[in-house]
Amino acid sequence: MIRRFLFGSLFLASVPAAAQQMPGYTASAAQRERALEADAITRPSPASAEAHSKFLSAETHVSGTPAQVRTRDYVIAQMKQWGLETETRTYDVWMPIPTAVHLWRVDHGTRELHLPEPAVVGDPASRLAQYPTVNGYSGVGDVTGDVVYVNYGLIEDYARLDSIGVSVKGKIAIARYGRSFRGIKAREAEKHGAIALIIYSDPQDDGYVRGDVYPEGPMRNASGVQRGSILNVDGDPSTPGYPSTEGAKRLSLDQMDVPHIPVVDIGYGNATALLQDLRGAAIPAQSWQGGLAFRYHVGPGPVRARVEVRDDRATKGYKKIYDTFGIVRGSEFPDEMVIIGGHRDAWGPGAADNVSGTVSVLEAAKAVADEIKHGHRPLRTIVFATWDAEEWGLIGSTEYVEDDSLRLLHGAVAYLNQDVAAQGVAFGGGGSPSLRSTLRDVAREVPDPNGRGSVYAQWRLAAHVPDSAEPAMGDPGGGSDFAGFYNHLGIPIAEWGFGGPGGVYHSQYDDFTWMTKFGDPGFKYHAAAGRIGAAMVLRLADAPIVPYDYSEFARTMQTYLPAIDKELAAKHWTATMAPVAASLERFAAAAASFDSARDAVLAGDPSRDVLSNTNAALRQVERALTRPQGLVNRDWFRNLIYVADEDNGYANMVFPSVNEAIRAGDAERTAREIADLAAHFDAATNALNEARQATGR
Repeated sequence: MIRRFLFGSLFLASVPAAAQQMPGYTASAAQRERALEADAITRPSPASAEAHSKFLSAETHVSGTPAQVRTRDYVIAQMKQWGLETETRTYDVWMPIPTAVHLWRVDHGTRELHLPEPAVVGDPASRLAQYPTVNGYSGVGDVTGDVVYVNYGLIEDYARLDSIGVSVKGKIAIARYGRSFRGIKAREAEKHGAIALIIYSDPQDDGYVRGDVYPEGPMRNASGVQRGSILNVDGDPSTPGYPSTEGAKRLSLDQMDVPHIPVVDIGYGNATALLQDLRGAAIPAQSWQGGLAFRYHVGPGPVRARVEVRDDRATKGYKKIYDTFGIVRGSEFPDEMVIIGGHRDAWGPGAADNVSGTVSVLEAAKAVADEIKHGHRPLRTIVFATWDAEEWGLIGSTEYVEDDSLRLLHGAVAYLNQDVAAQGVAFGGGGSPSLRSTLRDVAREVPDPNGRGSVYAQWRLAAHVPDSAEPAMGDPGGGSDFAGFYNHLGIPIAEWGFGGPGGVYHSQYDDFTWMTKFGDPGFKYHAAAGRIGAAMVLRLADAPIVPYDYSEFARTMQTYLPAIDKELAAKHWTATMAPVAASLERFAAAAASFDSARDAVLAGDPSRDVLSNTNAALRQVERALTRPQGLVNRDWFRNLIYVADEDNGYANMVFPSVNEAIRAGDAERTAREIADLAAHFDAATNALNEARQATGR
């Protein structure tokens, strides 16, 4: 899975001099830390990054297969070789794998469409065994019906179809990828009565309309297929909210929240065979026209199709998955943890998604291990994780978070996520506003592989930001392994990576050859991502007081209020965001007061107890912005600040408890949620005040 960075408005830089300081450190500790990080970022190597990538992307390694077990063994062997303590956790998850996938056009005779992606000259991995072109957690069956084109398969697309009198009930829907998570497309197709769904990649979105196609260019060719899960919950669907450990209570299939209709993926070459002759209703808007060389129609008729999907659910639906960990124990606060992780599984060779993220984690781990050999001992424990079954629904990381929730709630300082760390040259980053200033500062330290200044300088240059502002950063909505840490438990997160044009997402062509030609020739950006990772984990693990920036957090939260107030006014409701605005003023004041107290105590020689108590209170600030009962319609999601939109899956929703109440058209619930959100900000303010008091200032 890939979560694209969702950039918001520019952040105004109120304290430019902060770039020269190191919040959370004494002056002497800051000097030592700068020297340590400067040394650590020299250690990740393009050559070793390339070697890791070549091994890990040598074959299709879908979760639950022997090839994925080989990636587990490789990562553990590397960690042990570097002297890290290692651990592997095994979970048994319900994850049926297809045994047969077929698609026919059956009007005017029967023609079976060839679904596998063909080999490409000069690309050895394209000739290897590949995973069938079917969505993870597809329903099974053998169905035949008229084809109806549903555009992107969004909620609003079905509303347009209703407006022109076209129904998909009893028919086979065909939707193009994009604009939402594919699981939402499957959910809406099933909800509207479709008997199957076909999802294809339109050339307008990532094919020849966007650039030269593979192998001549980086974009998707006519046979390229985007696979992917359509599960709309996080974690094993047989154990919702609790870990899939041995002896765990399992839901029966009819109790699981999984799709029931067959859902298959095809390239735009095969989509042409279904769409070109489709007639029936005209498309209801020009925006429904894709990039294929004919006029699109909705249907139904005269095109009919047959879809068949079979899997192993009846015989061996449960599979073992494996999370791996490399561990450096903290010298002073071993129960406090800084975790960096990326998923190890893929739908194909996965050179970009997510071998690049795994390589970044490995390079960071090797750099830190080298510093440990040279005598450095971080104050806190550092964990280098690789997750299994992310592509199926963030399963490996979710099971771990549910398994270790008490330990994480007590001691997790931050989770740093690496998902598609390198497939281009354009830097992007985001996460919790409390960690953004630290990520920017680390990016100032790391040279950009283009040789023209730091990663930060090139980031600013590409973003065209004025001197008074910082580059926009992404919000943590959902769609990657940070979800369990942030959306479920309220643990601050950060993520970063280098992006660029690409159309091989979730295809067999996301492989070592594509990466060496288009994604990251020379693997310099893989190494750069690892350099950032090494410096980030050291910065957070070594800081006497964790450098959360709650002043920036408060300013970021305040920027969200006007849009909600405008929407409330448009509805002529009496509720406003004034209670939240007032609570944020108190939060901002507490943050400023804490910053002053932190800097003052670090000007002296604080005791271990002072540091421990201060950090313990700080860890509760963002925990306070979650609620145990979760959101009204999805109780696993407890975070009240950011979450993925339940009707989109990828798009970020800010203040979801409030915005979901507004979407539901419930004025009374909206007022209650506004009051509740304000109360949670006040609880976070109390935690900040406790942190200030713990400093003795």
